[in-house]
Amino acid sequence: MNDDEKPPRPHTTPPPAAEVPPVEVLRPVAYLEVKAAALLLFTLALIVGSGLYLLYARGAFEPTQTLVLTAEDSEGVVVGMDMTFSGFPIGRVRRIELAASGNARIIVDVPRKDAHWLRESSVFTLVRGIVGGTNIRAYSGMLNDPPLPDGAERTVLRGDATAEIPQLMASARELLANLNALTAQDAALGGSLANVRALTERLNGPGGALGVLMGNEADARKIVATLERTNALLARLDGMAARADRQVFGAEGSKDALVPEVRAAVGQLNGLLADTRTSLRKVDAVLAEAQAIGANAREATTDLGALRAEVESNLRKVESLVNEINRKWPFARDTELKLP
Repeated sequence: MNDDEKPPRPHTTPPPAAEVPPVEVLRPVAYLEVKAAALLLFTLALIVGSGLYLLYARGAFEPTQTLVLTAEDSEGVVVGMDMTFSGFPIGRVRRIELAASGNARIIVDVPRKDAHWLRESSVFTLVRGIVGGTNIRAYSGMLNDPPLPDGAERTVLRGDATAEIPQLMASARELLANLNALTAQDAALGGSLANVRALTERLNGPGGALGVLMGNEADARKIVATLERTNALLARLDGMAARADRQVFGAEGSKDALVPEVRAAVGQLNGLLADTRTSLRKVDAVLAEAQAIGANAREATTDLGALRAEVESNLRKVESLVNEINRKWPFARDTELKLP
C-alpha cells in the first residue's frame, strides 16, 4: 500500500438538519421619500414660524420711531438693551455709532404705542451702578407738553456711581487723618477730657457746683451764709405780713382789727352826709320861700342864719369824723418797712 494513497474514509450518515425559524422579509414603506420630505418641510416651517414669532414678540414688525441720544461715551451700552420709563421698557437700542464731534450716538427704536410717554421736556439719563449693568432711563415730568417728534436728538445726562468712589475714598482718608489727630496723645481733645475730669472731681467735692462757679471755697461759703440770712429775713417778713393781715382784716370786735372800725366810721360818715343832705333840702325850701315872700326878708334872713349855723355844725362833725378815720386808718401813717 502506497504512502500516497489515502485510506478511504468511512461512510457516515450526516446528522439531521436543525430546524431553522423562517426569516420574515421586511416590506418596503410606501412613499417613504415623500414622507421624509414632508417631515423636513414641517421641521423647516416650524423653525421659520418660531423665528417669525420671536421677531414679532421682540417687536420687529411693530411700527417704531427713532430717538437719537448723544453721550460723551457709550461705555456699558450694548445693542439690544432697553430704555425704561418708570421701570417699564419702552425702547430698544438699535445701533451705536461715533459722531463727527467725537460723541457717541445711541439710536433707540421706540414703539409707536409707547411713544406718547416721551415729551419735548423729557430727560434721558445713562446710569452706571456699582453693582449691575448700565441703564438708560427716560423721565417725563410734564405729560401735557407736546410729544417728542420722530428722529429727535437729545443729550443724555450721565449718572456714574463709580465716579464718586475716588472722592469718597479721599474724604474717608481725610476723616481718618482727623480722627488720628484728635486721638493723639498731645491732642486738644485729651486736654479737654482732662479738664472735664478735673471739673467733675470739683463738682463731687465739698463745694459742689457753687464752688466751681465762685472759684474758691471761701466765696462759696459767703454765698451760702447770704442765702441763709435771706431765708431768715423772708421768714420775718412773712410774720410781719401775717400780723398786718390780722390788724387790718381781723374779725369784728377784735382789738387788732382796723377794718371793722373804719367800716363803722364810714357808716357814721354816711349818716352825717344824710343829715347834711336834709339840711340842704331845707335851705332849698327856705330859698324858695324867700323868693316867694320878698316882703318878709328879715325873718328869712334869721332863718337862713340858723340854717347856716346848723350846716356849719354838721360840717364840723364831718371834719371831726374824717380826722378820726385818718387817725385809725393804718395806711395814713408812714408804712415804710425797714429791713434789718
